[in-house]
Amino acid sequence: MSRIGKLPIDMPKGVTVTMNGQELTVKGPKGELKQTINPAITVEVKDGQVHVSRPNDEKENRAMHGLYRALIHNMIVGVSEGYKKTLELVGVGYRASNNGQVLELSLGYTHNIFVKLAPEIKVETKSERNQNPLVMLESCDKQLLGQVCAKLRSFRKPEPYKGKGVKFVGEQIRRKAGKSAGAK
Repeated sequence: MSRIGKLPIDMPKGVTVTMNGQELTVKGPKGELKQTINPAITVEVKDGQVHVSRPNDEKENRAMHGLYRALIHNMIVGVSEGYKKTLELVGVGYRASNNGQVLELSLGYTHNIFVKLAPEIKVETKSERNQNPLVMLESCDKQLLGQVCAKLRSFRKPEPYKGKGVKFVGEQIRRKAGKSAGAK
């Protein structure tokens, strides 16, 4: 049995989980999420817990068992607590500002980068003197939030020599020594 798949998922107060055919819907104070479930996987809601089970021990069913349990858990945590990620812009002249759902990034290119974010994502930018600009993103959908963060990071990945670029707050960048002067 899958170690992750066999664990029951506790539902916090204010969260409802409903199964309609193969579509699972999770509603909570932060929003509503939907996920299509593989027909081989069975999802049951009883006694304030969600149980995920599989019909047999075939390799594909074992993989799907743990996957769907993790996805449902992420959905429940998302609609009850939400997910937050903070990106830091490290570099001289790097700036970030937002106008509603449009994020404007100045990352050392000849032009500014404008990114229109999905309505499910709340964005906030923070620029203080003598500190790196921060972009705070919040959403109930963990997958969407990670995808948007990866897209923003891809505009200017942190480089190993000076550490410039877009990075997560708290992320350790592996640094390299530059070329040594006068080596023979």
